Amino acid sequence: MKILITGAGGQLASQLRSILESGKSELGALDKIYSGSEIKYVTREELDISRINDVIDFVREYEPDIIINCAAYTNVDKCETDFENAFKVNSIGSRNLAIAAENVKAKLIHISTDYVFGGKGSIPFREYDLPAPVSVYGKTKLLGEQYVRENCSRYFIVRTAWLYGLYGKNFVYTILKAAKEKGHLDVVNDQRGNPTNAEDLAYHILKLPLTNEYGIYHCTGKGECSWYDFASKIVEYAGIACSVSPMTSEKLNRAAKRPEFSSLDNMMLRCTVGDDMRQWQDALKSFIEKQLN
Repeated sequence: MKILITGAGGQLASQLRSILESGKSELGALDKIYSGSEIKYVTREELDISRINDVIDFVREYEPDIIINCAAYTNVDKCETDFENAFKVNSIGSRNLAIAAENVKAKLIHISTDYVFGGKGSIPFREYDLPAPVSVYGKTKLLGEQYVRENCSRYFIVRTAWLYGLYGKNFVYTILKAAKEKGHLDVVNDQRGNPTNAEDLAYHILKLPLTNEYGIYHCTGKGECSWYDFASKIVEYAGIACSVSPMTSEKLNRAAKRPEFSSLDNMMLRCTVGDDMRQWQDALKSFIEKQLN
């Protein structure tokens, strides 16, 4: 089996590489089929997914059985002004990979986001709920989903949220650093979602292409919280002497609007391959313990 993973160097692609090389994750062993697989990780410098001819030629030459698209323009605020490049990567790039995957009959796993929802409500969004993004980032990611559905017959669209992992920048590392340096933090308390450990997400992503259970999936840590709750637990689990206070998102004066409520329900996982995602507190505690050891 041959696998192509885009966005190499990013936190999710790096997590996938880590568990693929070890053959296991904290949630369990990977299927043995992966141990004999040929895997190619590509960066933007190696493959610009916004260039359709390059993508088609690259995929045709490599002939992967599975493509996992981790490439994305994820700077939410910058997307508001650099919208053409966000569109090229998040929308057109997704379309190009879908077309290329269909050409070689590969299965495509496309990573998407909770930002496709508008943030109104109090019940976790299920896969059948209608998206209504409020930012350029969310809009370009939603269009990317639509292009995947239109151009590829063997797709898994995986929406996740509030992702953190061992590699790259993320909220957990930011809070750990700031808590040690400042001793007091003010963190937004009016946005709610699902913290997700990249270890858990990567494990579930690798379940999907071994099936024909195509469709849209939500894959996040179980349970929901605010960014303030999340930060408070990070500080608590790390044992840092730092106080944390709630604040409103208005005080941050960001370019892009964030969803007030974007909690996701992993219904499709439960109904197909199984939902082994950990409670967000348990997954976070395990992650912090790794940092301390």
